[in-house]
Amino acid sequence: MTLASERIWTAALVVIGDEILSGRTEDRNIAQVARWLQVQGIRLMEVRVVPDIEARIVEAVNALRTAHDYLFTTGGIGPTHDDITVDAVAAALGRPVVVHPEARRILEDYYASRGGLNEARLRMARVPDGAELIPNRMSGAPGIKIGNVHVMAGVPHIAAQMLDALTGTLEGGARLLTETVGCWVAESEVADILREVEKAHEDCQIGSYPFFREGRVGANFVIRSTDAEDLRSCVDTLCDALGTAGYDFTPGGI
Repeated sequence: MTLASERIWTAALVVIGDEILSGRTEDRNIAQVARWLQVQGIRLMEVRVVPDIEARIVEAVNALRTAHDYLFTTGGIGPTHDDITVDAVAAALGRPVVVHPEARRILEDYYASRGGLNEARLRMARVPDGAELIPNRMSGAPGIKIGNVHVMAGVPHIAAQMLDALTGTLEGGARLLTETVGCWVAESEVADILREVEKAHEDCQIGSYPFFREGRVGANFVIRSTDAEDLRSCVDTLCDALGTAGYDFTPGGI
């Protein structure tokens, strides 16, 4: 039985980049970070998308790193002048920026057959003083870990490599489990059912996600819990209630 007072570990994500806000680049990191965190027993509770403006990054970092157990950032750690995430995170933490000797060695090795380590590429070895590195097997340039802040690349497949390197290193709670029940019904028609079923299962949450498909209105109801028995009980109760009310439902979703 899951206790209501069980420790819930939370995280936030700051997505950094003018290209995201302008629509030129579609963000794919939110979904993959959320999925990875869920496996670690950590819940992604908040996401902010901010421009390449140091003051805005500092504001977001300081607000979210104190509100949650972990903070992740994506974007702005490349070799160009507008890659200012390292400077902003250092400013938020009140630390100077230094060249990490191990990061420099990694980049020297990586670029040895790619034209060498120039001034622009050396920018990717800069870290807030006292930071540790997050390995990056894809492109050499490492991510950064300092306190509860994790600074990662904006390119999704590189961010994925950094998440993989962090797997098993963060303390979390019980993994959040989910089940889905689909129903061809307007969610407003079953709002009372959803509310009563959730009320009867205090360790479960039910989210309703409506859709319009094949000329019909429907909704998928996603049930979440950290306890497998509570989750199954809630799903069974919801299905019984929908069936009793005369609605056709589909376990697994529509």
